[in-house]
Amino acid sequence: MSETAFEFDEVQRLSTLLVARRGAVGWLIFNRPEVGNAMNAAMLRELEEAWTTLDADPEVRVIINTGEGTAFQTGLDVSELAQDREALREQSRRTRDAELRLTAWHNRVAKPVIAAVNGTCAGGGLHFVADADVVLASTNASFVDPHVSLGQASAFEVIALARKIPAEAVFRMALVGSHERLSVARAHQLGLVSDVVDPPEQLREVAQALAERIARNSPAAMAATKRAMWRTFELGLTDACKAGAGDIVSVWGHPDQDEGPLAFSERRDPVWVAPEPAGTGEPVGDDGAASGAERA
Repeated sequence: MSETAFEFDEVQRLSTLLVARRGAVGWLIFNRPEVGNAMNAAMLRELEEAWTTLDADPEVRVIINTGEGTAFQTGLDVSELAQDREALREQSRRTRDAELRLTAWHNRVAKPVIAAVNGTCAGGGLHFVADADVVLASTNASFVDPHVSLGQASAFEVIALARKIPAEAVFRMALVGSHERLSVARAHQLGLVSDVVDPPEQLREVAQALAERIARNSPAAMAATKRAMWRTFELGLTDACKAGAGDIVSVWGHPDQDEGPLAFSERRDPVWVAPEPAGTGEPVGDDGAASGAERA
């Protein structure tokens, strides 16, 4: 789908990404359709910039991540990176040290993130599905992890996926490699995808509508809820609940706690306090758990 089929209020064109906004919804769009939106050195740099920009924008309440063309995201552009020794060296260092900066989770984005998978999602593209808060997909989407078929170990993506869907399904995808794709129907059955959109051309409209429903809620309360949810992947049940108590208390005394009940009683939409600028709140992974900067 071309971005011209879906109108935005604002669009910033980076060399490999589109960073856009429609109402209270920000969009991060992979924009290398001629190579399946594979990540080259420029995209690796621009992803960190784009997530930071959207998280800092007070007009943005929810972020949608999708791709141009027939692919969502197909991982590293190995052939191009091989020609850029400095970029390859830096990416290798970040991989070795588990310090990737690809996804919203890696970059500690506090706002809700929806992945709208518009086609093929392969290899490193699975990062963006595993690290999203909500995942939608069009009927022509599919998922594949080709690492072992290329003589490489699959680790980061499958480790994250195993915290969202049954391990057997993750093992199968990781070990079968490029010789089998996970269909969108099966992904929906497994709970990896919450909704399948048909026809595919409606994916952006459906994602926008969902994001607008989410954006009606308190930004402060959603940020605290997101911290509590993601921490469950890091801690045991008891420790996660103890830490979650801190998230509940963190919004005590916040103006939104008065505004919500008041708006309900007056039968009107609440007027929430704008989101805090990026970096002023707690990181998504806190309380000693591995943060987005540490878990890739």
